[in-house]
Amino acid sequence: MTGTPGSGGDGGSTRERRISEDDRSPEFEKPPRLIILSVVASTFLVGFGGGIVFPIFPTIGTVLGISPVLVGVILSANRFSRLVSNAPAGAFVDAYGTRRPFVIGLGIQTIATVGYVVALQSSLPGVWFFIARVLHGAGSALVLATSYTIIADVTSPESRGTSMGLIRGGSILGFPTGLVIGGVISELAGNAEAFLFAAGFALIATLLGVASVPETHVTERDNRSLEPLNVDTSLPTVTLGCVNFGIWFGYLGVLLASLVLFLERADISVLGFGPQGTSGIFMGATILVEVVTMTVGGYITDGRRSRVPTLLCSLCLFSAGLAILPWARSAELLIGACLMVGIGSGGTLGPLMALLADFTPSDRMGRASGSINVFSDIGGGLGPVIGLPLIDRIGFTVVYTGSAVVALFGAVCLLAGLYLQTGRLFPATGAITKRAEVDS
Repeated sequence: MTGTPGSGGDGGSTRERRISEDDRSPEFEKPPRLIILSVVASTFLVGFGGGIVFPIFPTIGTVLGISPVLVGVILSANRFSRLVSNAPAGAFVDAYGTRRPFVIGLGIQTIATVGYVVALQSSLPGVWFFIARVLHGAGSALVLATSYTIIADVTSPESRGTSMGLIRGGSILGFPTGLVIGGVISELAGNAEAFLFAAGFALIATLLGVASVPETHVTERDNRSLEPLNVDTSLPTVTLGCVNFGIWFGYLGVLLASLVLFLERADISVLGFGPQGTSGIFMGATILVEVVTMTVGGYITDGRRSRVPTLLCSLCLFSAGLAILPWARSAELLIGACLMVGIGSGGTLGPLMALLADFTPSDRMGRASGSINVFSDIGGGLGPVIGLPLIDRIGFTVVYTGSAVVALFGAVCLLAGLYLQTGRLFPATGAITKRAEVDS
């Protein structure tokens, strides 16, 4: 990084500044707690809307005559769209502030969800679904990059971990909640009604953002520029991105994509359900404990001298859970391994974004948030592509253990990057990483 928040002599800095209680723009009048709750609610509602529509897509091909290949492309289109949109979204936040891209992102996701309804009535449903999914990914990139930047702007290091955990937990919890309700609505009322229900929740999220989220990213208006391909490649962003990659590769990419296959192979069931129903129970328990641990982990690191030890312990727990899981031969052992994975991933991902905010100048926080999301999307996308074929060839034990090693490699990258940047393995919470200041 080439700068430090608040440096620059006697007010000559042209950078954005994080908001403090005594440094507010005229637009920034709402209490930080209200802003945080509004952002959490908006991200939850958007995740909820996304979850509602997801159970319907696998059956769309049969209903509308779309080929299985195209259905797969439609399902993955939003992830690849978000992947290429993350960096431009972060640059847009740094150039134009947080309120505008946050509301625009929510609005795009609302329009995309309405597009699903249009697709059902169209003579080219595959094209409309594909376009809607691409739009949904772009809107998601804007919302995620902006959410983290807003929290970085309105919080101090003493509360940032808790708030970042709430944001990540809210967005993640909304999705499985929507999965359940979406399946029920589509069964009871129909696909179009489920899509409209999801669009309604996305619209509520958009209106909530308009009404309650102010501008938090103070910018020198005469000095802003938009560089959409300006990815943040600073050492903390890249090393934290490696951690993000390792978690999402092993968790979302490998484990969640293959758990139903493992249950079938190991002949493990719960409450008389088959592999699909049992996998849903295990996934739900894992996600629930992950969401809780995100906030708890962030809260713990807020009170510690350094966030790094908690993050490392959580990473080790995550890796241990992955490595143990293929050896489980009973539901009791499997739920224990899944809980280790959920607690470990939550305890990592909550403090992770707080640590990023601690070490990122405010004029680059949008780009840093967008860039670190690139790592998670690559990890989550590569996991099934690499993991599922390898499981067929060499088995669950090697693949799950290898995924655990990938996560531990992220921990090594984190320690190496922090030491190179600060000269310490466990830099203090809220530390500024400008090398010149550390050396002095």
